[in-house]
Amino acid sequence: MRIGVLTGGGDVPGLNPCIRSITLSADDLGWEVVGFRRGWEGVLAIDPADPASIAANSVPLTREGVRGIDRMGGTILHTSRADPRTLKEGDRTSHVLQVLDRLGVDAIVTLGGDGTLRFSAHLASLGVPVISVPKTMDNDVFGTDYCIGFSTAVSRSVEAINALRTTVESHERIGVVELFGRRSGETALLAGFLAQVDRTVIAEEPADLDILLPLLAEDKASNPAHYAMCVISEGATIVGAEGGQEQGADGGGDLSRPASQRVEAGIGQRLGQAIGARLGCGTVIQELAYLMRAGEPDAMDRMAGLAFGALAVQLLQRGEKALMVAITDGNYCHVPIDTLLKGTKRVDIKGLYDKHSYRARLLRVEGMPMFLY
Repeated sequence: MRIGVLTGGGDVPGLNPCIRSITLSADDLGWEVVGFRRGWEGVLAIDPADPASIAANSVPLTREGVRGIDRMGGTILHTSRADPRTLKEGDRTSHVLQVLDRLGVDAIVTLGGDGTLRFSAHLASLGVPVISVPKTMDNDVFGTDYCIGFSTAVSRSVEAINALRTTVESHERIGVVELFGRRSGETALLAGFLAQVDRTVIAEEPADLDILLPLLAEDKASNPAHYAMCVISEGATIVGAEGGQEQGADGGGDLSRPASQRVEAGIGQRLGQAIGARLGCGTVIQELAYLMRAGEPDAMDRMAGLAFGALAVQLLQRGEKALMVAITDGNYCHVPIDTLLKGTKRVDIKGLYDKHSYRARLLRVEGMPMFLY
């Protein structure tokens, strides 16, 4: 048995533990593992008749080769946002199928977010044995309660928010911290709650400045240290803003867009400008951006990565395919690989967020799984 592995989309901590787990689990069964570099882009760059292109775009994954990578952030296989169906030269799915066949890949495990997993589901519909693993620091893949990278992103965000308090307090200002989260505000919601900031604005609910700004002014005035903190999702919008929402400076970490095409002023900057103009007080504005997913994985993401990788190989061992590994109600499980196509995962506003006070609320605690919701 020869299985392929690739990582696509944005990097997150926890990918390397998953790659290591897949490799070790497969090795225990006497299987061979090949890693494709740069996601689907690497597969597309391979000419099966050219050994040099194979060597440049793939790498054998061995027990010795993955030693210690679980302690590293990012992905040793590197990544891209390529989708073989949406290239300028047209749909190249047939080339992907040819490469997998010519390289003797019997099954493939794909680690990625929405785009990578959508193409994985497409391959599965064509009969390719595929197991997909959800990863995204936004935690917005429909069909699973948890995606690799989410816990570390929240941990990094909480650390940065609390560190920033010293400067905001020293200058008696209002701090605005913008976090990634283009479609889902879950990262901002949980980071804001754990850091106990004054107000949190998420992607799911537009911010009404006539309500939010007086609340922040009151927070600052009532604080003996004379400062306030606000967290905002990059995908958040402002009620009545002309031209609609402007996304964060990198549009959700969309590396497919050159810098010249990225919006200069993110939502955090716009909120900060409004605070200065209407409240007449100074601000400290921080776009945390890629630091949210930089560095080694925390314990939760190591655990999830190792477990997801082992489960993926166990499913293949049982002859199962066209599945996405998942966590539901705190339990590891699997769902059909096309589950993510059937819905949208967003914050449960009614249960977890008070849209009038711009704060997280915990109305449901009993019976909820620890760490996850």
